[in-house]
Amino acid sequence: MIVNASQKTDPSHPDSSDRPDGHRVTRYVGSGALRLGAFALVWWALTGGAVDSWLVGLPTVLIATLISLALVPPFSWSLTGFVYFLPFFVWQSLRGGTDVAWRAFHPQIPINPGIVKYPLLLPPGLPRVFLINTVSLLPGTLSAELEPDELIVHALDTEQNVLAELKVVEQVVARLFAISLKNGERNRNVQTN
Repeated sequence: MIVNASQKTDPSHPDSSDRPDGHRVTRYVGSGALRLGAFALVWWALTGGAVDSWLVGLPTVLIATLISLALVPPFSWSLTGFVYFLPFFVWQSLRGGTDVAWRAFHPQIPINPGIVKYPLLLPPGLPRVFLINTVSLLPGTLSAELEPDELIVHALDTEQNVLAELKVVEQVVARLFAISLKNGERNRNVQTN
């Protein structure tokens, strides 16, 4: 993750912290323990529970945990947001896939491709990256470029209300990361990775 200077100084940014360093350490320890357990479980499953594999597995799991913490620092997320996101994403993918297939097989190929500029409300960092990847995975849209406060999207049909659909996706992603789009602050009901 690339962190620019504005993220470090912007107090509304969720990763900037005016909290005591102890809270940050607690988040890293908690997230590290969770990831360590997950990587150990994956190792155990891959090796069929072989006890002698832990000679190699323990250092591998520890290194994987440290690398994951360096690449993706602890972040807040909402369990209810996650439960809401999964069916939303599956439904939108099915709906979009059906729409693209219909357009491809339609004799007149009813498309009106174009570029749409969407003003972002999500804070920089992981939430925006997740939004960009989600938009690109939904049929009919492709994230083309990220500007400081704007997402440039290639849409298959600009006659549809693409901006309203992007707003809904951004709200669902904000809910997943427990972020209020009104002021960029995190909600209180959050889980920590």
